[in-house]
Amino acid sequence: MEYKYDGTGLPPPFEKRKEVRVVFFDVTDKSPRDQFVLCCLAVFVLYLAYGFLQELIFTQQKFKSFGWYITLIQFAFYTVFAKLECILFRKSERRVSLRIYSLLAFLTLGTMGLSNSSLMYLNYPTQVIFKCCKLIPVMIGSILIQNKKYKCMDFIAALCMCVGLSYFTLADSGISPTFSLIGVCMISCALVCDAAIGNVQEKYMKANGASNTEVILYSYSIGFVYLLFVLLLTGDLKQGIHFSSEKPVVFWYTMWFSLTGYLGVQVVLTLVTMSGALVAVTITTCRKAVSIIVSFVFFTKPFTIHYVWAGLIVILGIYLNLASKNVGLQSSLKKFIHSIKLLILTKRPEKSIETTV
Repeated sequence: MEYKYDGTGLPPPFEKRKEVRVVFFDVTDKSPRDQFVLCCLAVFVLYLAYGFLQELIFTQQKFKSFGWYITLIQFAFYTVFAKLECILFRKSERRVSLRIYSLLAFLTLGTMGLSNSSLMYLNYPTQVIFKCCKLIPVMIGSILIQNKKYKCMDFIAALCMCVGLSYFTLADSGISPTFSLIGVCMISCALVCDAAIGNVQEKYMKANGASNTEVILYSYSIGFVYLLFVLLLTGDLKQGIHFSSEKPVVFWYTMWFSLTGYLGVQVVLTLVTMSGALVAVTITTCRKAVSIIVSFVFFTKPFTIHYVWAGLIVILGIYLNLASKNVGLQSSLKKFIHSIKLLILTKRPEKSIETTV
């Protein structure tokens, strides 16, 4: 790719820009803003399909108890897809050590396996609202792993998410026939693993220049070996194969589920490399809010108005988190708070005069 240096701040001649791909399409020529917008659109489209297929699979009778088996199939498909991509684009050099990939594989197995299995005990919107609050462990992980510092507004945002999450959980426990504290523990552990994944990926991908495909190939292939060994020991592998042979349609659902998930992971990793783990998580969190609406539209489940209030508190937390990183949103928020203060202060003298009279 050639550049003409004309003193406007453009890259000088012979400086090669890092290749950026969104769902196999090369967008290196696009501006950083356009690349970011394309990544966001891809995340929404792919993960809405991913969430729909995930709930569709787990609404199949008796398949809820095979969450770890579905995770094994996912890992197998992810490995195959990544290997095919390596062959197609001739990517063979490994840049990150196997020790780091072994850790990533363990964390990835934890987040995906526990997330899938939690649907045995929670309905899909509750699981998603927990995932919306992934910003909290990501912040903690960023502080511990990368020594990052956050603003006061970030911590207020995290507090709003905690309150909204607690409210949503209490509402769900009162009306959902599938609610269980076991599911809450499982999805909470999945979030902790997920937070560690984003920060480890950000730290080592940037330091070593590892490609998205490389990270997926080694993380999921090693994770597949881990899980295969565990399922062979427990006997769940044999039961899962027997059940899926009786319902082959589930295999095809899982294939498309894995494909959308694989492409989604690719895009999220691109976002992590471009903008950091916290920004990537913020985008995926906004997508999850839409997933909840889609879930209520397409799948029958009990509903209460408390879901709405709890969701709004979580959305407030997301907005505050975004505002802490955007000057325009910060100024808008300050103006809103200032107008409320003026409204309160202008009413106080009137009340005091009336009281005196």
